[in-house]
Amino acid sequence: MNLVPAQYREVSVTEVPVPLDEGALRRYLAGRPVYRRTRYVIARNGPASMVAEVGKESEQPLFSPVTSVTVLARPDETALVDAPDIDTAVPTQLARAAAGHAPGARCVVVRGLYGHISFILDPAPIRIRVLEVVPPWPPKLVDQLRRVLDLSEDLPPVELIPDLVDLRDLAARRPASRYLFPCRAGHGTQDGAEISYLDEIPAREPWTLVGCARSRAIHDWFYGDEVPQVDMCPRNLARPDLANTDGPLLTKCCLLEDRVASDGDTVVVPWGASLAQIKEGLRLAVAVRPARSTAR
Repeated sequence: MNLVPAQYREVSVTEVPVPLDEGALRRYLAGRPVYRRTRYVIARNGPASMVAEVGKESEQPLFSPVTSVTVLARPDETALVDAPDIDTAVPTQLARAAAGHAPGARCVVVRGLYGHISFILDPAPIRIRVLEVVPPWPPKLVDQLRRVLDLSEDLPPVELIPDLVDLRDLAARRPASRYLFPCRAGHGTQDGAEISYLDEIPAREPWTLVGCARSRAIHDWFYGDEVPQVDMCPRNLARPDLANTDGPLLTKCCLLEDRVASDGDTVVVPWGASLAQIKEGLRLAVAVRPARSTAR
């Protein structure tokens, strides 16, 4: 599954004057010189395409004769799509194009950004559930993950499954006339209730804290008394009974300041994770459910 060429130079696109069947293509390509880095040939005849893997006599000279041809996808299994916004070097983007333009095809050849052409065979993106609290919008962790995946040539295709928990719904579990949220970035609002923000260190009021363990520690530092609390830590909200049986879970916790943690199917990044930490989290999550076949 998820077979994607490692580099553009591995893919050759050629019009062939023979029927697109395995025997005819093998006879046509056998002995023909190909570039030494060519590993895959997208053979075209009219509107139809066939994808094959080729072996060569040598990879030392600039060109070398083909010694073997293995058909990976027949014309009836292959779709060619134009998606000029897709970077075909990025597996997740290729999988997105396949799902959006040719969801029933076993092999999808994509003509994408810069006019580059590549393909994905048997697309089956790894599903990663992302548990995040909102607001803010867009959900920061989901947005960071998408940005990293859109540039990651060295990760297999990934499909993010956002699992968003609204802070207003959390607060409503413990009705109060006044709430204290960690900061204005969360845009804490609650119908009919007064709102204060912990990072502004307001004068003490009889509020209910909507926060995590770090928020509680800060509250104790400045106010030093008991406070009713609604826990908003995504790591704690990711209860085992909510586990995603289709794939790993990726979430965040403010108690992690400079590292990424992994526990079984759950990966946790710091609350203010850098993009480098986000990518480390993705690597750990992908390792939980690795792609069963990939050329990358």
